[in-house]
Amino acid sequence: MEEKYMLEALKEAKKAYLKREVPVGAVIVKNGVIISRGHNLKETKQNSIAHAEIVAINRACKKLKSWRLIDCEMYVTLEPCSMCAGAIINSRIKKLYIGTMDLKTGACGSKLDLLTDYKFNHVVEVEKGILSNDCEYILKDFFKKLREGKINLEENND
Repeated sequence: MEEKYMLEALKEAKKAYLKREVPVGAVIVKNGVIISRGHNLKETKQNSIAHAEIVAINRACKKLKSWRLIDCEMYVTLEPCSMCAGAIINSRIKKLYIGTMDLKTGACGSKLDLLTDYKFNHVVEVEKGILSNDCEYILKDFFKKLREGKINLEENND
């Protein structure tokens, strides 16, 4: 079941890729139904907090008409940063499924672990490594093409 939803998060990552955004995607699921989707929009929106997770959380909150995403699960292709990990905790997401880890800025086990090393008022369950090869490949391909000059972030698509 986890792979089904991570494939949906990967579809979001591909949307980001096509917009010349770092290809990260997220979906939020409640009771077996995807209630929101998001992908990176930092370049498109010129907004430093337009990460896939934040976009998906905002959309889920609007859909549920609540800031509390009780009994929701998030599937994200790349380990969340500290900002996104904090948003996941604060929105009360029940469980987080991570595709691949982010060794540079990951805050769910790589650089630090906000979800388990600290005692917050809400505990998020975490499962790592869902379709990790696929999630890692899209990122490596994007950055390889960026280094080769085949992707130009200055010419962002909408």
